[in-house]
Amino acid sequence: MRASSKEFSAGGVVTRGDKVLLIRMRTLQGELVWTYPKGHVEAGETPRRAALREAAEETGWECEIVGPLCQVRYSFRREGRLVRKRVRWYRMRPVRRAGPPDAKEIFGLRWVGFDGARALLRYPADLRLLDRVRAPGRGR
Repeated sequence: MRASSKEFSAGGVVTRGDKVLLIRMRTLQGELVWTYPKGHVEAGETPRRAALREAAEETGWECEIVGPLCQVRYSFRREGRLVRKRVRWYRMRPVRRAGPPDAKEIFGLRWVGFDGARALLRYPADLRLLDRVRAPGRGR
């Protein structure tokens, strides 16, 4: 049996008024899914800094953190190896357009209303994040 590994990522749920910013990316299985920007926390980087960097790289929007949302944990398999992942999520708002999203990783970008986001999001954890954003004060 192969050993497991741990990963730590950070990301943001970016909102503007009554809309949320979603990215379309490819899963490890090759499927295209709508989700939120997130990525690995690099050496020497804080989770907040990683979340802001990933939001800018994956959406093309420079954002600011409005507050923490939550931390989630889950496990998955990559090439037969168990990966235990922790993700620190932040509530964000856009500051300015900084450029195009990463064309190698991002296959779509869309501002949608909360109901539209609910219809596009596939992962239960993403739907729970959407609920937290819709009901401010429930973060942490």
